[in-house]
Amino acid sequence: MTISIDAAFDSGNIVVDSLAGTTARLSIRKDRESDFFQWFHFRVACQAGDALELTIAGLANSAYPDGWPDYAVCASSDREHWFRLDTSYDPAIDGGSLTVRHTAESPILWIAYFAPYSMERHHDLIAWVAECEGVTYRRLGHSLEGQPIDCLEMGTGDTQVWLYARQHPGESMAEWWMEGALEKLTDPADPHARSLRRKCRFHIVPNMNPDGSRRGHLRTNFAGVNLNREWHEPTAERSPEVLCVRQAMDESGVDWAMDVHGDEAIPAVFLAGFEGIPSIRPGQMEKYKAFEKALAASTPDFQLDLGYAESAPGQANLSMSTTQLAERFGAVSMTLEMPFKDNRDLPDPVQGWSPERSKLLAHACLATLDQLL
Repeated sequence: MTISIDAAFDSGNIVVDSLAGTTARLSIRKDRESDFFQWFHFRVACQAGDALELTIAGLANSAYPDGWPDYAVCASSDREHWFRLDTSYDPAIDGGSLTVRHTAESPILWIAYFAPYSMERHHDLIAWVAECEGVTYRRLGHSLEGQPIDCLEMGTGDTQVWLYARQHPGESMAEWWMEGALEKLTDPADPHARSLRRKCRFHIVPNMNPDGSRRGHLRTNFAGVNLNREWHEPTAERSPEVLCVRQAMDESGVDWAMDVHGDEAIPAVFLAGFEGIPSIRPGQMEKYKAFEKALAASTPDFQLDLGYAESAPGQANLSMSTTQLAERFGAVSMTLEMPFKDNRDLPDPVQGWSPERSKLLAHACLATLDQLL
């Protein structure tokens, strides 16, 4: 019996180039109107006991080729619990090929770059949180394909805190982080949440790129635009998702902000800041460094050694949200990066970096913020 492979569902992305028995040669579809590709999500129908050999080819030209060595794919038989399957990557075969060999234990197996966060789960999250006491729901605008840009607001304090995720839709761990943050903030028994809601007004956008999320994109919206390069000059034609969020930020002001992401290559959780902006204000950088240091003390899943190179003074890219908000508002803004691989310092051989760890990291981030405010 020949296996079958499908990806015609929410966030699905794979091209079947050939099938023979239990062996498949696959490739990844590019983001629409873009050359970016890295996210995959597909379903294998087979028989229990089948010796599957699935090879994804052409990866030397993917968005982040350094993401493939030492990477293990995410897999699930029930779409609830996701585990890792080891891979072998050879940059010299088929333009860079990643091969998964696995003996099937069930008749259906889902495989993805990271545990998906579906748009249906997103709508469930919005519906649940919107009914929590003290929460206000706002539709800030629409995506290019007409999907709502959802914002959840809570808290009675003066400090304006913005949390937003999935500018890059393939970074699904970012919305798992958001689910964890919203669970904590809406828990009436959580002391950090109660304290934060007194100190702050939270504005939370769990998914800034619903079109890319549904389409199975890695990095762009419907128009092939990288939203995190639009913050200096967003337009209704190219990036209405950024435009409506930035307009809401202009109305409220921004004191603290976190843009939540995933990194393909670096096996660690880390922060990126705004050190290169032209107009750093007194105490602004010190507050960012204090948060970074306190978070490292709060959770062993965060570290300070690995990360991006810092920008030289005055050389920050103001088209990115973190630097734009720091310059525009004097905000303590930051980009949180989680790994597609695993945390090098605290590896989990079964799940690697996972939805569960993403959610717990959100709890640690909020507890740290409470300590500093």
